[in-house]
This record gives sequence, C-alpha cells and structure tokens, in this order.
Amino acid sequence: MKKIAILGSTGSIGTSTLDICERYPDRYQVLTLAAGRNVDVALQQCIRWRPQIISMADEATAAALATKLREQGITGIEVLHGAAGSVKVATHPEVNLVVSAIVGVAGLEATYEAVRAGKTIGLANKEALVAAGEIIIAEAKKNNVALLPIDSEHNAIHQCMRGGTPNEVNQIWLTASGGPFRNTPLADFAGITPAQALKHPTWVMGQRITIDSATMLNKGLEIIEACRLFSLPPARVKVTVHPQSTIHSLVEYVDGSILAQLSVTDMRLPILYALAYPERVPSELTFDLAALSQLDFQQPDFERFPCLRLSYEAAEKGGAHCVALNAADEIAVAAFLNGKLPFLGIPRTIETVLERTPEAHPTTIDQVLAADQQARERAREVVASESK
Repeated sequence: MKKIAILGSTGSIGTSTLDICERYPDRYQVLTLAAGRNVDVALQQCIRWRPQIISMADEATAAALATKLREQGITGIEVLHGAAGSVKVATHPEVNLVVSAIVGVAGLEATYEAVRAGKTIGLANKEALVAAGEIIIAEAKKNNVALLPIDSEHNAIHQCMRGGTPNEVNQIWLTASGGPFRNTPLADFAGITPAQALKHPTWVMGQRITIDSATMLNKGLEIIEACRLFSLPPARVKVTVHPQSTIHSLVEYVDGSILAQLSVTDMRLPILYALAYPERVPSELTFDLAALSQLDFQQPDFERFPCLRLSYEAAEKGGAHCVALNAADEIAVAAFLNGKLPFLGIPRTIETVLERTPEAHPTTIDQVLAADQQARERAREVVASESK
C-alpha cells in the first residue's frame, strides 16, 4: 500500500490522482492534501478521504474550511495553510509518495522538502524543475529519490528510456500539438483574444497552461525540465509538432532506433504509471489503434512561436534565466487574460525580462524565490509600459 500526499488536490491533476486512488483502493491510501483556495471542493475531499492533514492556500480559506468541517461534525483533520502547511503535507512521516501538482512556484518549497525527506515524487509541477531544477536534482541524487514525471511528454520519455541505457540515447523528441494557432496567419496574431487562445484543440487544462500551449512557452518549459530530468543538453532535446497528440514523445537511440509512446489523451494514464512504478497495473485506459488514421509531424516555426526560441536560450544559460522565463511568463499571461497585454506582448515581455536578468545560479530555494520575485517585478514594469 502506497501512502499518498497530493499537492494541488483540487486541480485537474489532483482530482485525476484521486480518481486513480478511488479505482485502486487496495494499492493507494490518500494521507494528506494541499488544496489551494477551493473550499467547497476541499470539503468534499475531506468528507470522502478523511486526510490526516489538509493545507489551504491562505489563512482565510483554511478558517473557512475548518468552520465547514465543524458544521459537518468532522473531526481529526488538521487544517493548515500557506507554504508551511504544504511542507507539512509533503513531509508527513507516513507518506512515501508525493504528487506535486501545484501550479507555479507555489509548490516549490514543499516539493524540495519532500525530496529532502526521501519521498518518491510524482512530478506534475514543471515549474519546480524549471526554476530550481539544479538544486532539486542534486538533492534527489543525494537522497536516492526517484523523480517520476507525470507530464505526458516526460512520462512518455521515461517509459521509452526503459528500452535502453542513458548513454545509448542520442536525442529525445517532445511532441507538441501546435495549439490553436498552428495554422493561423502571422498577420492575425496581433488580434488574438483570450477566448481564442483558451480553445486548445486536444487537452482540457487550466488557463495558464492553455495559454502557454498557444504560445508554445509550455513546450519551452518542458525542454528545460527534460534537460534536467534526463541529464541532456538543450541541443539534444528536440520539439516536433504532432497535431494528433497521439504520440506523447519519442526517444532516439544511437543506433537509429526510435521508441515512441502512444496512448489515450487522458492524464490518468501517466498518473497511474507514476503511482505504480516500477510496476504496470491493468487499467481501462486503452487506445484504439483502429481509430488511428495518420500521424503528422512538422518542424516548429520559431517566428510563429518566439517563446520556444526564448526557452532554448534560457535553457542554455540556466540558473536565473530559467527562473525569469517562468516568472515573466506567469505575469504576462495573467496580464493577457485580464486584457492588459496583447497576445504578442507575452513573448515581448519575456524577452525584455530575460535581457534584464543577470547571469546567476541560485544555490538555495530562498535564492530561487528571490530571483523569481525580481523577475516578476521586471515583468510588471514591462507590462505597465506596454499598457500605456
């Protein structure tokens, strides 16, 4: 029986993880949760799962949840909040697997402390490795901690790499759907609206990741994550546009063989893989090969998707530039969704922030968080200047 902590339990990955736990009650026990700001969903999760600890995003939502639990007559659940609460959720002594699915750097400290505590990590928070990968990877090696990727692309690579040794890998290929603007004329990009950008052709995701998919910044973050997870330089991490999203990624070996992972576009499958590893367990998440009519692959257009170019540049420099890439994007995307920045203002903001970021390699989580805040301030200044 694996005892699970879920960071981000009310988000899409968190709820899908709980669905897997529901389907395999003899394998997984939910012990602790970090639930963000959605008090009503957190309450329902407490009623169903009776976690020992649940942490909310802030004091107000924690107080609201505690009140609702009392009204329901539910006792024995410790209600915490903030980063300290998430850390306690992730480092509970009985927990042996932590699903890290809090969006952004909010889950960074808890993920790092879980690694330090020797917990196996099911990693769905790519920002943790983008912003602090150099630190987290070193700590994972020190503590012999497995980092099991849940992102569909990295999960696919992890599966394909079981077909050979690391020194037999020539390069890896991350697949990208190309988002909603793969075929949109460049002349129309200036007028793209949030409503248009939020219509992803394949996946149902949160707002920020959906916009990141439209700009392909999401794929850029995955490049950096892949470099760190699989110890490869950026030049050996390629991107191919694959509109069907059927092949989730590929690994090319030195002899020319290419292994690809195909499956349904359902995040429960990579979650199940991470939870069950190194086993594979039977599931109903099967793929119908008869429905596969064609597989298309295209080179990504860096002019159409400048965020991809900026991501490769940040990956080459590492350190503070990777922190700044993620932070600037988060501010720019929020401004775009709020109507304060045009679609093309997202890559412009990121590029300006990267140009203003000095080269540095943080060695502690506090230094990472400080660099993150500095990048956010620079991004806000750029957005303010764009808005005038």
